[in-house]
Amino acid sequence: MADGVTASDVQTVCTPEDLRATVGSWKAAGLRVGFVPTMGALHDGHLSLVRRARELSDRVVASVFVNPTQFGPGEDFDSYPRSPERDAEMLAEAGCRLLFLPQVETIYPPGGSTFVEVEGPSRDFEGAERPEHFRGVATVVLKLLQLAQPDLAVFGEKDAQQLAVVRRMVCDLHLPVEIIGAPIVREGDGLAMSSRNVYLSAEERRAATVLHRSLEAVRREVDAGQRSAFALSQLVLTVLESEPLGRVDYVAVVDQEGFRPIETLADRSVIAIAVRFGSTRLLDNLHIELG
Repeated sequence: MADGVTASDVQTVCTPEDLRATVGSWKAAGLRVGFVPTMGALHDGHLSLVRRARELSDRVVASVFVNPTQFGPGEDFDSYPRSPERDAEMLAEAGCRLLFLPQVETIYPPGGSTFVEVEGPSRDFEGAERPEHFRGVATVVLKLLQLAQPDLAVFGEKDAQQLAVVRRMVCDLHLPVEIIGAPIVREGDGLAMSSRNVYLSAEERRAATVLHRSLEAVRREVDAGQRSAFALSQLVLTVLESEPLGRVDYVAVVDQEGFRPIETLADRSVIAIAVRFGSTRLLDNLHIELG
């Protein structure tokens, strides 16, 4: 267990009052509080966020909440994997000290009618594919940040567009929280860790490694001096289309902050891809820092 933390040391709370009381006592004692929001079904990618938050703060709060408003019609809200007891044990091992486990009615009180729309970075790609998704993400993240009142919050870079949306919202609404991006955690064969990987058949799981291979091909080209977004996106498509089980939704070369398409790589760029394997849709990306 991290820093001598055991599962019995991790307090689980379900109400805003208990969450605020515990966090308030920590902050009154001068402790810096980190926060990691999750939808559960945790894997080492999530735990890397908790460990990063632990490095940057004195106490870590994590939430486990499968947010209904970010799922569109026909998506996997009902079947989304849920394992709260296992999640709590894994969070303890990573150094979390407080788990917020709210009910849907707690986050979305009956009669509620307030939602958050973040224009700009939410417009294209995932925003176009799943029109209500980022409204749900921004709304729940704002609610959780308001409830937890952390000094910092850690989000994974795997969901690069989501990270851009959250950063834009925090900046626009002047929220007193620092947003930290943490690198993608991968399996040994390069597949980015995701709760949805469990939906893949054995054959689809093998085929899905093409995502990482395509991004590694781009990395080599960038290292060799290639800066054309068109050339890099064509390279990604060529590699992805070599795998017959994959169906490409999009390949995008964008700036990190606004998530808008660019023609030439800038200092902070992202190459983002979405590919379907059977009924499972996987995201991956490569962050490029030229500076």
